[in-house]
Amino acid sequence: MSKDFTAGMDSNARKSPVRIAFITRRTSAQVKVSDEEQLQTYPEMLLRAIVAIEVLAIVLVWISLLFNAPLEGLADPSHTPNPAKAPWIPYFNINVEAEGLFLKDRARRLRIFYVVAILLSLFLLVFDVYVALGPTLIVSAFMMLAAQSSPDSGTPFRRYLASKPLSYWIMTWFLLELVVLTTVGTFFRGPGWSWVWPWRS
Repeated sequence: MSKDFTAGMDSNARKSPVRIAFITRRTSAQVKVSDEEQLQTYPEMLLRAIVAIEVLAIVLVWISLLFNAPLEGLADPSHTPNPAKAPWIPYFNINVEAEGLFLKDRARRLRIFYVVAILLSLFLLVFDVYVALGPTLIVSAFMMLAAQSSPDSGTPFRRYLASKPLSYWIMTWFLLELVVLTTVGTFFRGPGWSWVWPWRS
C-alpha cells in the first residue's frame, strides 16, 4: 500500500476510500463557526431584578414607618372574637353554636344522610373501589348511631356522637380514607394495582 498521501476535495468514496480529515485549531468537524452577538444574563436581567427588589423593600419600610398597621386591640381572654371563615364554610350549613348534626330537623337530615351514603357506596362498588368502601361504611355506621342518639342518651359515647357537627364527620371520613388508601397503596399494591400481601414476594 502506498504511503503517499495527496490532499484534495472529493465526494466519491469508491474512488478515494482512504480519507484523512485535517482539523485546524479552534475548529471542530462539521461545525460552522459564526460569531454572534451574545447578551449576558447577569448584568442585564439579574441586576434589574435585584434593584427592583431593593426599591420595593425600601418603599415597604418607609410605608411601615409612616403609617400604623390596622391592628385590633389587646387580646381579651374573656372574649373570643369570631374568626374569619374559611372558603369552604359557606358550602355547608355550619352553626356557630356547634350543635350536633342531628339535633335540628332530624328527619330531613336523616333522609339526606341516607341518600348520600347509598349513592357514595354505589359509586364505590361500580368502580370496584372496595378498599375505600371500608371507611365510608364505618363513618356511616357511626353517623347512624349518632342519628339515633341525643344529648340525653344513657352512655357518654352516644352523647359524644350526638354532639358532633357536620364538619366533624366530613373530616373523620376524609382522614380515615387517607390513612386506609395510603396504607394500601404503600404496602398492598402490586402490578397493575392488584392486591398483594406484603410478606409475599
